[in-house]
Amino acid sequence: MNKYVVIYERSATGWGAYVPDLPGLGVVGSTLEETRQLIRDGIGFHIEDLRSGGNQVPPPSTLFEEVEVNVYG
Repeated sequence: MNKYVVIYERSATGWGAYVPDLPGLGVVGSTLEETRQLIRDGIGFHIEDLRSGGNQVPPPSTLFEEVEVNVYG
């Protein structure tokens, strides 16, 4: 089983999400919960589409790190 990094971004009207290792896959939703479900479904559909077209599924290669910084001085 592969684990892909998903990037969630808040906007003025909701949320967006994309997977850096799966170019072309992006979703938007009104809530974070909706967006999480949409990206999970989207990953499955995207991989299915790649396979059905005879394309290789890219392995996960993106890493992430959370960095804590003091922005108040």
